[in-house]
Amino acid sequence: MNAGVRGQSGSRPVVAVPADVKSFEGYRWHAVAAQYLEAVAHVAGAMPMVVPGLGGELDYSRVLDFVDGVMLTGSRSNVHPGNYGEVPTPAYEPFDEARDATTLPLIRATLERGLPLFAICRGYQELNVALGGSIATEIQEQPDRMDHRAPDSTVQDERFAIRQRIEIRPGGQLASILGTEPIKVNSLHRQAIDRLADDLEIEATAQDGTIEAVSVRTAKAFALGVQWHPEYWAGSDPASRTLFEAFGDALRGYRSQKATLLSAAG
Repeated sequence: MNAGVRGQSGSRPVVAVPADVKSFEGYRWHAVAAQYLEAVAHVAGAMPMVVPGLGGELDYSRVLDFVDGVMLTGSRSNVHPGNYGEVPTPAYEPFDEARDATTLPLIRATLERGLPLFAICRGYQELNVALGGSIATEIQEQPDRMDHRAPDSTVQDERFAIRQRIEIRPGGQLASILGTEPIKVNSLHRQAIDRLADDLEIEATAQDGTIEAVSVRTAKAFALGVQWHPEYWAGSDPASRTLFEAFGDALRGYRSQKATLLSAAG
């Protein structure tokens, strides 16, 4: 069943999407790139709700009351290394500490509540940090590592081209969605997971051993993180589309379960 048909049947699930906090045009903006919101709406068949990066001013329990899942997006900014016990240097920049203050506690609250969680790129790194892991920077300078950075181009389709092969671990959550055959993805990053959080399971790796996908071992629902960018080609690449469709299925499952519980309680 395609996303358009899904979106017509009953009320659509709602997805919380935390914003980046950026300064431009003389204003401070809470913003999310369109590709993420469009992939949620058009492929997952859900309604995205942008959550401002207000950190401790947010009541995370109330936010989660209103939604059926959470998606964490990629960004040019990086998780501040102070969140995993490292001293910040220019190599770790740029930062968005307002986003860190919002997403890290939101991740923990989402997993505790048992809502579906889909973490992409920076969001995937946030997931690792929120659960106690750490991040390595400038991995292309490490021995035997590939250069995972985007091609040097001003054309976004070239920067986000699907070009890197990953190996999927048999028996995992990702394999249950995409199968176990290697696939090519658009993974573009200069940071990567260093110390893997204890509660995360490796789901896929690049040819140089870089961890490219993880799942949450004790999660009560869909909880998957990928280092690459399925949102960019969600409308045309089969693997990217399938990931968002699986997330959408998890959202509808959670929404249905919540409705059943509320009905029983009433």
